[in-house]
Amino acid sequence: MTAPNNGNGGGPLEGAVVAVAGAGGPAGSAALLALAAAGATVVGCDADPVRLAKAVDAAKFAHGGAPVTGEIVDLFDLEATRHWAERIEKDHGRIDGLIHLVGGWRGAKSFGDTDLADWDTLHNLLIRTVQHTSLAFEDALERSGGKGRFVLVSAAGTANPTGGNAAYAAAKAAAEAWTLALGSAFRKAGGEAGPPAAAVILVVKALVHDAMRAEKPEGKFPGFTDVKELAEAITGVWDRPAEELNGSRQWLTPQK
Repeated sequence: MTAPNNGNGGGPLEGAVVAVAGAGGPAGSAALLALAAAGATVVGCDADPVRLAKAVDAAKFAHGGAPVTGEIVDLFDLEATRHWAERIEKDHGRIDGLIHLVGGWRGAKSFGDTDLADWDTLHNLLIRTVQHTSLAFEDALERSGGKGRFVLVSAAGTANPTGGNAAYAAAKAAAEAWTLALGSAFRKAGGEAGPPAAAVILVVKALVHDAMRAEKPEGKFPGFTDVKELAEAITGVWDRPAEELNGSRQWLTPQK
């Protein structure tokens, strides 16, 4: 990897440049912290400027002024997403990862109560943003010399959806299929040499964070993955070769 441009003393991701989509939420904030601790230059985006600034500042100052920046990007707009990817590569010379943490949930009491307006919302949040980021970052990830990683966080419920969760589970399943198609493109691009980058899916039952525990101190959250554990799994995708990871589902909760 290229020489780092940071003040956090290096780490396993020293010199890497990683983009985080949905960086302002609890999972995004945890990912910024973990990536910065590992030595990466991190570029986050979010639709909410207040929570993005809070997440960026927390990661930057937790690690001695680490190179963590944020930008408001409309990921529903393909050209805006492409321009974001182009700016990152122009400014930093490379892109070694795109972490997709754009989330959202809609559900119903039963299958028959499903509101198709929820599908429209989830289609944009969970599918369209995956389509746009993958299309925008594919080429740069392939140029990163085997270090490129596209990481999607998905839900265990896609394998066994409930009636009231139809829209959410279907949207997550579509996002998974799209990510696996990106993995196929990486394999084709690499030929006999192996994929130049990896598309990987991290599967959780659900996520939990400190604020959720504070709101419900009696809650057990069985099978949930803490956002800090998710962040560790994200940084860990660079510990294994692209050929081994590409097109795989990595379960962070008991597999269904």
